Amino acid sequence: MHNTSLKSIATKGIFWSAVDKFAVQIGQFIVSVVLARILLPEDFGLIGMLAIFIALSQTFIESGLGIGLIQRQVRSDIDFSTVFVFNLVVSSFFYLLLFFSAPFIAIFFNQPQLTDLVRVLGLSLFLNAIAIVQKTKLTIAIDFKSIAKSNVIAVFVGGLCGVLAAINGYGVWSLVIQSLVGALASSITLWFLSKWSPSILFSKKSFESLFRYGSKILLAGLYAQLLNNVYNICLGKFYPTASLGYYTRAKSFADLSAGTIVSVIQQATFPVLTTVQNDKEKLVSIYSRMIRMSAFLIIPLMTLIALLAKPIVILLLTEKWISLIPLLQWMVFARIFLPMSAINMNLLNAVGRSDLYLKVDLSKLPLIILAMIITIPLGVKAIIIGHVITSAMAFIINAYLPGKLYGYGAISQLKDMLPVFVATVGMAVSVFAVSCFIENLILQLFLGSLLGLITYLSICRLLKLEELKEFWKLFLSLKRKVVKEEI
Repeated sequence: MHNTSLKSIATKGIFWSAVDKFAVQIGQFIVSVVLARILLPEDFGLIGMLAIFIALSQTFIESGLGIGLIQRQVRSDIDFSTVFVFNLVVSSFFYLLLFFSAPFIAIFFNQPQLTDLVRVLGLSLFLNAIAIVQKTKLTIAIDFKSIAKSNVIAVFVGGLCGVLAAINGYGVWSLVIQSLVGALASSITLWFLSKWSPSILFSKKSFESLFRYGSKILLAGLYAQLLNNVYNICLGKFYPTASLGYYTRAKSFADLSAGTIVSVIQQATFPVLTTVQNDKEKLVSIYSRMIRMSAFLIIPLMTLIALLAKPIVILLLTEKWISLIPLLQWMVFARIFLPMSAINMNLLNAVGRSDLYLKVDLSKLPLIILAMIITIPLGVKAIIIGHVITSAMAFIINAYLPGKLYGYGAISQLKDMLPVFVATVGMAVSVFAVSCFIENLILQLFLGSLLGLITYLSICRLLKLEELKEFWKLFLSLKRKVVKEEI
């Protein structure tokens, strides 16, 4: 693939992936705000109790096989059909497992209504599984435009149904309805847009080949989901349901920005990185630019959210969520290195080293367990402060192997981020001044955001930050592409 062609495909892929993620996140954000204004923290807490069971099941269903298909240079139709059959069988197995274990989950949390919630919400496993291969084929083709369409439709239809249910007094079931309808709408759309139908054939040889690569992704995914959701179990078991509701909302708000950027970068660049995996110079060039651009976007954004947390929470969610403010301020800083950490790990998968990906992930386990032992007895705020410390240390660990293999480790990455930190400090001073001298929350939010953006961009320009120029060039390039497509 020629450099110009690769760059053009990557740019177009990033554009539509960004459209997908930001449109979906904005849609989900609007829906979540409306639902939070209607529902209670306890309703979100009940769904939070089930998150780990759904997440672990979904990870088993995917088993890294989809990523294995993307990473492969040559794929046959039997490979795709094998993965489809596997997803179908495993999703059915895990739904039955959840169905029969539902009463025990309810007893563990001492919440009788969880029995019915698990059994109904678990249907989303099957609905998601039937479209995994269709989405994988679109990803391989870097057709993120079609994926964007399916996700936007899912958010709109699912969100509308969830909000209508909440208005009509369905309570926590509104969240279940939103999830199921969204999953159904997404799967139907993906089947229609991918134009691929399975042959219902299963090849043992194909499965074994894919699973050798995917098994490491599976283990790493299970490990990540377990650690990511184990706090939900502890909070749901030992603290009031509302506490878990505040925790999940803080996490959701923080992931709205950091998680979106991670998703855009991973989805759009993974197939591109696999294409140049044997060209070290080009690989490092793309990889380092991703690190710098991620820092340029995420560090000021998360800092701005922390500074304006009070007007954001009170104006959007009402004062019944006021306890969320300090949790959100800490949680955004726990996510500030997330995109850069994800890129470092994504690189290992892109070059086919899923074994190293797993080893790096497992090496962080003692650190995370220690943080859990110390912070869980101290409450929700202490847990999130623990996230801040462990996420910073995880970034250094994640950057170690890429640094050793490609000469671009944590020190080099932090040096590249230094101008961004300087500009962010300048922005923070201006936003803090606005918060001190203006009491009106609407003015705080509007003027703080505006002045913060102007200050940050001005300092970046004074520092002659390359990412500012690159971002502007990318914007103009994408704008021209959109105009051409419309014509």
